[in-house]
Amino acid sequence: MTPHPLLDHLKQLPAADKRLLLAFFGAGLVTLALGVLAGAGTALVRAGLIDPAPYFGYRLMTMHGINIFFYWLYFAQAGLLLAFSATHAAHARHMEWRRLAWLGYAAMVAGFVLSQVGAASGVPLLYDAPPELARFASAAVGSIYLGYLSLALGLFCVAVSAVASVVLPRFAGRTVSLSPIGFASIAWAGLLMVSALAAVNAFLPAALWAFEKGPLPEDYATGWHVLFHNMHYLPLMATVVTWYVLVKALFGIESIFGPRFSKIVFSTYLIFVPPTSLYHMFLEPGLAEPVRVVGSLLSLFISVPTVLVFLIIVASLETHARAHGASGLFGWIRMLPWRNPVMAAVGMAVVNLAAGGALSFVLIQEKLAPLLSDTFFVPGYFHFLTVGTVTLTFLGALCYLIPGLTGRPLWNPRLLAGLPYLATAGLALFGTAGVIAGYLGAPRRVLDLSYAGDAPASWQVLMGVVGTGGMLMAIALILYILALAVTFLKRAPQAAALDFGLPGWNLAGAVPARELAWTGPLSILILVGTMALFTVVAFEMIKAAPLAAIGSGAH
Repeated sequence: MTPHPLLDHLKQLPAADKRLLLAFFGAGLVTLALGVLAGAGTALVRAGLIDPAPYFGYRLMTMHGINIFFYWLYFAQAGLLLAFSATHAAHARHMEWRRLAWLGYAAMVAGFVLSQVGAASGVPLLYDAPPELARFASAAVGSIYLGYLSLALGLFCVAVSAVASVVLPRFAGRTVSLSPIGFASIAWAGLLMVSALAAVNAFLPAALWAFEKGPLPEDYATGWHVLFHNMHYLPLMATVVTWYVLVKALFGIESIFGPRFSKIVFSTYLIFVPPTSLYHMFLEPGLAEPVRVVGSLLSLFISVPTVLVFLIIVASLETHARAHGASGLFGWIRMLPWRNPVMAAVGMAVVNLAAGGALSFVLIQEKLAPLLSDTFFVPGYFHFLTVGTVTLTFLGALCYLIPGLTGRPLWNPRLLAGLPYLATAGLALFGTAGVIAGYLGAPRRVLDLSYAGDAPASWQVLMGVVGTGGMLMAIALILYILALAVTFLKRAPQAAALDFGLPGWNLAGAVPARELAWTGPLSILILVGTMALFTVVAFEMIKAAPLAAIGSGAH
């Protein structure tokens, strides 16, 4: 059985720290459940299986986007960031400035409640909430903006607490050096702070307008694009940091490139993410051509940090496996403990990231963005990232962390090990049909795609496949939530936290210098080739499309 030092660290946290982390994870699972149910309802409406009142379908779409993109992803991130920062080093075994983190939690919960009230009672504005769509100022519209502002306050407080948990033990002499995870936590927290300030910039003027305290914002779209860009890539950064932590926890190995290189890679998120937001503005009619060119060039760098972390993890696993007997190009992959729910979730997350990443490079090209950005291509590819990559990774992490925090064994690990494959199968149907529908011009924010019989028949057929895939994803995620909820609640001896009860894989030890890793570089070559293929297909299919869908500028 592989030792799991992270579980030992979690066990040693004070009870108050454990309660706070479980509060974040519990709130995240509640928001995920609500978002999944709203998303399943939206998929059924799109597929034509239910015919709700005019506003109801768009209200479901709004609540799906708000609960998943803003609250599930950020409650989970907040809990993971606090957990990693509190356990990043051998002698950093508690959370600093816990009261500030609790304040952050309270602000995020308040934001969640305000957002639900606004989405359920006012005009359904979708998750980006453009004030011009509301047309008239109202308290219901203002509730959405206040919810987002409260969320921003909460994230800022959590980020400050996380930084303190890494930095203060260093100043006090309890830690000698900054570990890669500690460094990554600081970078992650820094981007959270920047995103919180960007949220204030975007939503405060809109909130003042909604409560009749200010004029209608003239540059809301620009503020939204800057915010969305950061909040789009923060979950991906959180995902690769989580991979890094889980691989070390599960297999007991360190990066073969050394801690300094890992720190450099994590710092590249601060270098590459903020200045690459220009490509989100390709649909703005007043954007100058030189800016479009610069945006296209910068967009090529957006995946650099994620690819580098992927290479570190895969190369480290492969070289250690080969040093311990793995043979053949992919023989080391068969050595991985695929019956472990954490490994299954991370493995499928990597597969889905490859698909979503390749498709994303089609959308960020300046010539294709106006044709695809308001089509169903966007949710088709985006779910590979939000569900297939980020959500599966976070749920896999919770399968590891919740038993460590509660002392209760993971409920039904065999079921949980199979759910990533069910979710990925549903995602394959949803994403493939959605991308094809987008290539054919099917709009993404129109629920009734019949257009009084004038729309291509293929649209409705593809939406039927989208609905089927969406239901499979929803079933997998609801089962995840139920299994983790049972783990939260059932009684077990405290010692159970130290026995994960799952097959391990201990590859700790020296790696001979002659061992080489081929899978990572080969994966990147395949990814680049797939991106080129999807781009060619995009141009060819759009040429033959019966309708041209020009985007509105929202993402």
